[in-house]
Amino acid sequence: MRLYVVGIGPGDNKYLSGEARAALAVADVIAGYPLYLELIKDLTAGKECFSTPMRKEKERCLFALEKAAAGKTAALVCSGDAGVYGLAAVCLELSALYPSVEIIIVPGITAALSGAAMLGSPLTNDFAVISLSDLLTPWDVIEKRLHAAASGGFVVCLYNPSSAKRGAHLAKACSIILRERGPETVCGIARRIGRDGGECRILTLAELRETSVDMFTTVFIGNSETAVINGKMVTRRGYQLGVEG
Repeated sequence: MRLYVVGIGPGDNKYLSGEARAALAVADVIAGYPLYLELIKDLTAGKECFSTPMRKEKERCLFALEKAAAGKTAALVCSGDAGVYGLAAVCLELSALYPSVEIIIVPGITAALSGAAMLGSPLTNDFAVISLSDLLTPWDVIEKRLHAAASGGFVVCLYNPSSAKRGAHLAKACSIILRERGPETVCGIARRIGRDGGECRILTLAELRETSVDMFTTVFIGNSETAVINGKMVTRRGYQLGVEG
């Protein structure tokens, strides 16, 4: 009676950990958002698969828990890491209803890390990760977190920066951070990380405020130690290296 909650990384199976592959291999049943199941379709052959659309995450978790409680080995897949804006916490909260089920959280590479690698090394020192989705978190709370991160000097990584209903959220976030940082602050965007058509771009904070992005994009806003070095976005750690630029 076991449920694996598996982070599958940004997309391509090359980002799957050995632990994630092993969990999917032993699972009888695999549940997930339709896109996530499509991304790992070569690993789901012969297995029972179950999907639910957006806003049906609870039902997805309950299905996996029920299958595990019935004696199946179940896996619930999440993009990136299951514990970073994923469903690990939901499963653990619901597990009180299924005390016989052992839940194992399998970590994955979250977009902050895979996107940072595309850009260079923007997260070398302290950083904050903030989602701009106000579906579950009120916008006034998000604004407070943006203010705090900006005033604290953190490099800021933004998840869910925009959608059809939230087209202005990234511009609002940039305006808040511009109160603490100059318009020339180095920023970066990474899109479709680990998938076909993946791309990244380095730009200034002023340019970022005027840039349109989508839900497949992760945004990085540098701090006073962030620079463009050999075409890469780099936040210096503080080592005395004797190198200019």
